Amino acid sequence: MKLTLIYENLRIALGSIRANLLRTILTILIIGIGLTALIGILTAISSIQSAISSKFTGMGANSFTIENRGMNVQIGKRKLRNKRYGFISFKEAMQFKDEFDFPAIVAVSHIATGAATVKHESEKSNPNVMVIGVDENFLDVEGHNVTKGRNFTQQEIKDNRYVALIGSALAKKVFPNDENPVDKVIVSGGAKYRVIGLLEEKGAGFGSQSDNILLLPVTNVRQVFSRASMSYKIVVKANDSQQVDIAISEATGLFRIIRRLAVHDEDNFNINKSDNLSRLLIDSTGQVTWIAFGIGAITLLGAAIGLMNIMLVAVAERTREIGIRKAIGASSKAIRNQFLFETIIIGQIGGFVGIVVGVFVGNLMSMIMQSSFIVPWDWVIVGVLVCLGVSVLSGLLPAIKASKLDPIESLRYE
Repeated sequence: MKLTLIYENLRIALGSIRANLLRTILTILIIGIGLTALIGILTAISSIQSAISSKFTGMGANSFTIENRGMNVQIGKRKLRNKRYGFISFKEAMQFKDEFDFPAIVAVSHIATGAATVKHESEKSNPNVMVIGVDENFLDVEGHNVTKGRNFTQQEIKDNRYVALIGSALAKKVFPNDENPVDKVIVSGGAKYRVIGLLEEKGAGFGSQSDNILLLPVTNVRQVFSRASMSYKIVVKANDSQQVDIAISEATGLFRIIRRLAVHDEDNFNINKSDNLSRLLIDSTGQVTWIAFGIGAITLLGAAIGLMNIMLVAVAERTREIGIRKAIGASSKAIRNQFLFETIIIGQIGGFVGIVVGVFVGNLMSMIMQSSFIVPWDWVIVGVLVCLGVSVLSGLLPAIKASKLDPIESLRYE
């Protein structure tokens, strides 16, 4: 019996929607625009979070970095005390790489300069090329791929060979017309290098210049780009992401021994997990998410008021229809359910339109950030529930008003 009543109410509601198509379309647009604003903003934020995650996890979530700690400033009881920690030397970095007995890959590197020029015959780059001294494991731990040529060999690193890998942006500057750079000779820092590989394009998101780089053997950089107090970076990529914390503990203990620290001495180096910065940025966008949700909720509130107003107008327009239905035996409950069902159906259609449009509008940010297409299913579900709530709240007052109309007065209504 209940199913029959529900079916009958749905049939009447759909008939009323078809009979008032223009008003229905306007109502759907009100709900759709409100939900488009909400889902669009939230989808855009999800796209930003996805882009942040992909950009900063190029090294992998199973990596961590050992770097120089720099200067520590402490305020004591009597005076200001500055303490500069020692740089990580090449000898210390290579000793760590040789002695770190853990299922992981270790890479040693050093940024020689960020203002180098690279020349090939008559072509010359701007003085903004980043030169990095690396070993044979650098590409693996940093997420670089070689599209042409090959990576450095361990022997080339050991023998201080004059070979190089170049980024895609640098290649376009010094090798125009898509010329293959492999086996060509370039000049940088007053030295000649034979290009053995071209790196895959990674993009320049978040201010990164990962494509405008020149990679050289770390042993060569020590000689050609030598300067006082060169500090080296060690990146460790664990084979299993579940063992990163254990690997960090092992690395801390070994590096303390290498740097001859006593038990009571503090660490004079920093160990940072590769996902720390991405987590910080994602947490920041999480706060923006709730602000955006509030803005979208205000937009939906306006849509709810508009929907309620339209349904109140519909009750006034259909007063004689309500009187006729009551006169032939329709109960107040049936009249109320009819208008409530009608509001819910309109709201859900508007919600569907708003969600679809919102997802596509929000993914315009994915195109800008060069990230994958995002469908925030959690927010889609929230959108459906919010839309249902808005429909019920907007339709309840008009439905109650319609159910309380006197049939005799309704039949007299002009």
